[in-house]
Amino acid sequence: MKVQHMSINHTPVSRNKNNDIATSRDNTLKHILFTGGGSAGHVTPNIALIQQFHDQGWRISYIGSHRGIERSLVENIDNIDVAYFPIATGKLRRYFSWQNFIDPFKILFGLWQAFWLCNKLKPDVIFSKGGFVSFPVVIAGWLKRIPVVLHESDLTCGLANRLSYPFANKICLTFADSAQYFQNKQNKIIVTGTPIRPSLLHGERKLGLALCGFDPNKKVMLVFGGSLGAKPINQAIRKALPSLLALGWQVVHVCGKDQYESNLNYPAYRQFAYLDQEFSHVIAAADLVVSRSGANSVYELLTLKKPHIFIPLAKHSSRGDQIENALHFANSGISQVILEDDLTAATLIEKITWTQEHRDEIIAKMTTLELPNSVALIYSVVNLL
Repeated sequence: MKVQHMSINHTPVSRNKNNDIATSRDNTLKHILFTGGGSAGHVTPNIALIQQFHDQGWRISYIGSHRGIERSLVENIDNIDVAYFPIATGKLRRYFSWQNFIDPFKILFGLWQAFWLCNKLKPDVIFSKGGFVSFPVVIAGWLKRIPVVLHESDLTCGLANRLSYPFANKICLTFADSAQYFQNKQNKIIVTGTPIRPSLLHGERKLGLALCGFDPNKKVMLVFGGSLGAKPINQAIRKALPSLLALGWQVVHVCGKDQYESNLNYPAYRQFAYLDQEFSHVIAAADLVVSRSGANSVYELLTLKKPHIFIPLAKHSSRGDQIENALHFANSGISQVILEDDLTAATLIEKITWTQEHRDEIIAKMTTLELPNSVALIYSVVNLL
C-alpha cells in the first residue's frame, strides 16, 4: 500500500515499489479528489470507487481528518497510490455543547486548508461522501469552480450534505425517495445506489465456513453491529445464544473492538473483534444476517440477497437515519426490524425464527429489486463532468 500523509505545508510525494521518494507526478492524468469521513459509512463507498478510478488511470487524492477512521481505512487500500491530506475539522452539532463555541473556528481553518489544497492540487472533480470533514472541501471546490459530486447513502439526508448540496453539480442518491430533501436541484439528481466493496461480490462460502470451523451442513447466522460493534446487539445475541444453538444455528459474531468475551466457548459460536478481507467469505457463508441498518449494510445485504434482521441505532443516539432505512424495506416485506428499545433475547429469537421460515419468500422479493451497478454508474457521472 502506498499512501502519502501530507500536511498542506509539504510538497506532495509518491513512493515507488522500493519505497524511494518520487519527486514528480504525471499531471497529464485526470485527477479526482475524494472526501468524506467521521464513520466507516462515509468512507467504504469511496474505497470502492477509488479502485474503479485507479483502474481507469486516474490520479487520486483524499482529504480527510487527522485522526478520523477515514485515514486508517484509506491506508489499508492495497496497491493503489492515494495522496492523503488531513485538514482541521469541526463537528456540526444539533445539541448544546461547549465544543460548539470552538468548532466554528476549526471549520473556518479547515476551509482555508481545503481552499489551499484545491488551489495546489487542481483536481478535475471532487467526490464527497459526506461527514463533517467534507463540507469545507465542497465549499473550497465551489469557490475554485471545480465540479463537485455529492453522494447520499441514507434515505434521509445528513446535515453535511444538506449544507453542501447547493454547491454541487451532481447529487447521487441511494434511494429515489431521498430526492425530497434536495429542493430545486431535481435536475442534478441521479439515483445510483451505493458503491459496495468489490470483494463482497466474490466471497466464498467454503472459506467462510473454514475460517469459523463450522459444519457445512448446518445453517449459519452472521451478527455484526458496524465497524465499532454494538453493545445492545452483542448483549442480546449472547443471552439468546443457548437457545439459538439448540435450534441448530451456528453463529459467527463480529462483536467490535474491546467487546470480545473469551468465556463463551461453544463449538458453534465464533467471535471476531473485526474482520477485513475475510468478511466477504463470512457473509457468503451466512444464511441469515443480524445487523445495524446503516445504508451501506442495507445495500450490501440487498445486493447479496441475504435474509436479514435490522436493529437500527436508536434515535437518541443518532438522527434516526437507520430507523428510516430499516422501516423503508420492512414496509416492502423484505426486512425484519427490531427497534433497539424492544430488543431482547426473546424478540430476537422470534424474528430469527420467522425470517428463517419465510426465507424463500424474502429472497424472491429481493430478487425483484432493480439495483444498479453503482460503481460503474457513478464513474460515468463523474467522467462526464
